[in-house]
Amino acid sequence: MKNLFYSVTKPALLLSIAAFTFASQAQESAADKAPLPFYKSAEFTPYWLVPNSDEAHDFHRVSDFSFTNQAGETVTNATFEDKVYVANFFFTTCPGICPKMRSSIFKVQDHFEDNEQVGIISYSIQPETDTVEVLKKYAEEHNIIDGKWHLVTGDRDDIYQLAREDYFANEDMGEYMENEDFLHTENLLLIDKNRHIRGVYNGLNKTSIQHLWNDINVLLKE
Repeated sequence: MKNLFYSVTKPALLLSIAAFTFASQAQESAADKAPLPFYKSAEFTPYWLVPNSDEAHDFHRVSDFSFTNQAGETVTNATFEDKVYVANFFFTTCPGICPKMRSSIFKVQDHFEDNEQVGIISYSIQPETDTVEVLKKYAEEHNIIDGKWHLVTGDRDDIYQLAREDYFANEDMGEYMENEDFLHTENLLLIDKNRHIRGVYNGLNKTSIQHLWNDINVLLKE
């Protein structure tokens, strides 16, 4: 009787597992192919454009910039040519959300460490104190990989203008104060190979970071 039950149940069980696996793979495949939206304002209203189309070509892009990283190297848009990258704003002495943000970004660094098409840039919002020497020490203390994850400093006005006008890091994304204070945001932004903003993620949320990983893979296939 036991053998009869086994002989009838096992094929049905295997069939159910196979059907579930196929459905899961189909869902993953569909997700891989789903395009990501484009963003062009602080409201982060999604625009669904065809990647690499004329319409997408004329859409909002991150402007040219030039800053210096923890290795004393100049970092520009050309540094991320043909790369997908994650951007955020921080300062080395931040006692609040920055350590948690750093932990989330470190997971991105670790996950894509061997993929040369993925980069990270963190702009200091206190460049007067976050000198190259300070950033270098910070990078060494937190196992940040030179060339993979760029901690950058430079002209304060240039950083703030880029933050507000290109990445839209303003009061809708976090704390926004007077010009002599600093802006603060928990968001990570995903930029595609054409300098378009394609995703915004909460750096304090594990699920959001998982979405970031998945979306990076989507952009790498565009």
